[in-house]
Amino acid sequence: MAEGKKEGRQRRHKRIRKKVVGTPERLRLSVYRSLNHIYAQIIDDLKGQTVVSASSLDKEFLKDKKSHRGNIETAKQVGGLIAKRAIEKGIKKVVFDRSGYLYHGRIKSLAEAVREAGLEF
Repeated sequence: MAEGKKEGRQRRHKRIRKKVVGTPERLRLSVYRSLNHIYAQIIDDLKGQTVVSASSLDKEFLKDKKSHRGNIETAKQVGGLIAKRAIEKGIKKVVFDRSGYLYHGRIKSLAEAVREAGLEF
């Protein structure tokens, strides 16, 4: 029974989301990775609201249109940006939701940048 990449990721994502829930004390940091961009948002699952978000499509990254925004360096910048925005809102602790992606490459660099910027998870 052959399974595609997308279906496998969705299955892993469902399995992770059974365990990873954002509470008011520890909001959920969710990551989405496309071929060209990376997106991160901090979500309060009880209210069903996005509290803070950042992506490689933000104004800070649109200045340099020639650079490819789906790379590890941009993921680090997005991680730093979302951590800065979260700290401004008074968020110090989050739970990391990798959305079924392997903890490798862009996902890993974003997570490490978030930790370096001061968020705990």
